[in-house]
Amino acid sequence: MRNESNTDPGSGGQLLRYIGFFAAPLFAAYLIFFADLEPGNPAVTNTLAVAILMALWWMTEVVPLAVTSLLPLVLFPALGVMDGKEVSATYFNHVIFLFIGGFLVALAIQKWNLHKRIALNILRLVGSSPARILLGFMFGTAFLSMWISNTATAMLMVPIAMSIIHKLEDINGKDLMRKFTVGLLLCIAYSASIGGISTLVGTPPNLSFARIFHIYFPDAPEISFAAWFFYAFPITLLLFIILFFYLRVLFIGKRKSWKSLSRQDMNQDYRALGPMIFEEKVLTIAFAGLALLWFFRADIAFGAFTLPGWSNLFKNPQFFNDGTVAIFVAVLLFLIPSKQEKGTFLMDWKAAEDIPWEIILLFGGGFALASGFKESGLSSWFGTQLEFLRNVHPVVLIASICFLVTFLTEVTSNTATVETLLPILAGLAITIEENPLLFMLPATISGSMAFMLPVATPPNAIIFGTRKLQIAQMARAGFILNLIGVLVVTLITYYFGTEIFDIVQGVFPEWAKAVH
Repeated sequence: MRNESNTDPGSGGQLLRYIGFFAAPLFAAYLIFFADLEPGNPAVTNTLAVAILMALWWMTEVVPLAVTSLLPLVLFPALGVMDGKEVSATYFNHVIFLFIGGFLVALAIQKWNLHKRIALNILRLVGSSPARILLGFMFGTAFLSMWISNTATAMLMVPIAMSIIHKLEDINGKDLMRKFTVGLLLCIAYSASIGGISTLVGTPPNLSFARIFHIYFPDAPEISFAAWFFYAFPITLLLFIILFFYLRVLFIGKRKSWKSLSRQDMNQDYRALGPMIFEEKVLTIAFAGLALLWFFRADIAFGAFTLPGWSNLFKNPQFFNDGTVAIFVAVLLFLIPSKQEKGTFLMDWKAAEDIPWEIILLFGGGFALASGFKESGLSSWFGTQLEFLRNVHPVVLIASICFLVTFLTEVTSNTATVETLLPILAGLAITIEENPLLFMLPATISGSMAFMLPVATPPNAIIFGTRKLQIAQMARAGFILNLIGVLVVTLITYYFGTEIFDIVQGVFPEWAKAVH
């Protein structure tokens, strides 16, 4: 589930890239000229050819992910799938601005080191024994990755962890601390992934889902920030608890011969940050305000009681979305003067240049592909081919989807995988007349549940880069977590998500019938 390129630079990786470079377009060309999936409608076959080309190039990263994502702009008009204007329009929308706004706030937090103060405060709060240190890093990483990219969170937490590890090694010796070191680094990578699923802005696949779902079902109720949180946070919480006890048993055990860090060591690192400056105080308020504005924008239903959202204060509350809120707070940061650096503001465009535009283009490519699936009829064709699943119990289908996505994202981009599969799942749901959310939600969450390999996720790659652990150690620990993730996502979706999103098994919602 890579968000960045982590392709093996060795001979094996290069060979795979060369094969992908030539094989993908040749296979796509074969489909276009010699296959006919739906007689009289060549757009179905042509869309599948483009989808396979993009999927194979995304998997092998023969060219940068963002470049592959631009292919629909050329190929869809050329192959008669979609008008070029319509394809272009899919690349920028309110979901993209939600990502941009959220990332601008995150970059401001990083610019003034507020994230480091948050992390160290958490560590000081939980204590200094090995188990408490593990818990502190897990909590700090998971919390930050809810709002900041999991890559940036891992890059922040690893240096802090390494300083703690070195101090523990000085006290106890490297041999005694070797297992704990592995556990502490793994907890950072795994917590970054687990924390990111709980908010719409926490990880790219969540945003991809929000947009693709709207593309397919424009009449469906909006998936708001709060609705997503109420569904995904229980998954995060349950996995967090399981992860803590799992890593504690695996890497700490019952040894009592360790000497813990003193409170003085923790306080020393915190004092090195100095007193909290004006910029940090303002960003703390902005950060909290953004979260509250997201949560309470739309109405929140609690059974028979409904808490009205603040957007109802305006004449047209439906004009507001989570992207509007994110951009509003981000713009404010460009207008508030800095006291630390006279003549500047809390945020400037130099810091904003770190926005990951390649991820934005990856979003756009996925949205364009999803639109192509819908407009050409390819998703309906897939649904027809999978109609034999009509009588399979939904729990079995959900578990199968979770298993497929989880292990597929061990070797492919999580965003690309989710964006490729969601249109197929939408078509399946329409064909067997089941609520599409029942399949699309767990597929999205499972895109962040790959824990086995260094190439599976940027946080995994970052901790592997410390050279403090081996691939075999990560794979052994991650394989069990992959299976636990499949089980947890399946059960929470079927027994709890159905309540949050008003899903009734066997009832095909009216908003889905409109595209049937």
